[in-house]
Amino acid sequence: MNHLSRICVYCGASKGTRPDYINAASALGSEIADRGLGLVYGGGSLGMMGAVARAVRDNGGDVHGVIPEGLKPKEISGAAIGHLEVVDSMHTRKARMAELAGAFIAMPGGFGTFEELFEIITWSQLGIHAKPIGLLNVAGYFDPICRMIEVAIAEGFIRPSYADLLVVSADPAELLDRLSTHTPPESIVQWVRNP
Repeated sequence: MNHLSRICVYCGASKGTRPDYINAASALGSEIADRGLGLVYGGGSLGMMGAVARAVRDNGGDVHGVIPEGLKPKEISGAAIGHLEVVDSMHTRKARMAELAGAFIAMPGGFGTFEELFEIITWSQLGIHAKPIGLLNVAGYFDPICRMIEVAIAEGFIRPSYADLLVVSADPAELLDRLSTHTPPESIVQWVRNP
């Protein structure tokens, strides 16, 4: 991959009801490590988060977890997987993960995953970052979100060019290939950062 060194993966602390979800998390983790990339993730050892992190670690990849102090008892069982950075809040966690990553992938998860996904899409739309964003659409999990985005475009709430903010695939290798060459659409907002 050209400009990518670490992939931030957003996913559930639960494993879901289908074996496809955990299997895809392990496959994505293996693919990340096999490409010499590192993982940035929410720091948990349970569910989808734990599966992707263990697969990266077990295949020789670098794992960097970021977790708020208050979630440690709920999302970590046993020893941490890789390097674990403990922060004071969810806001700090999300900002730190975004800072460390060269690209983002959302996998199946719940409200937290949805919130992380939509925030990072919004940050791209606003020009806060220009990093590629992907959906690993396991078993059609994200089909309703993709349809919702199409409706929002058709109804004039999202600019048509922003449909290209997301790269969608059901295959981990294909998704990483496409993210490595993807250039997000240019933001219409000229974000001013404090020096």
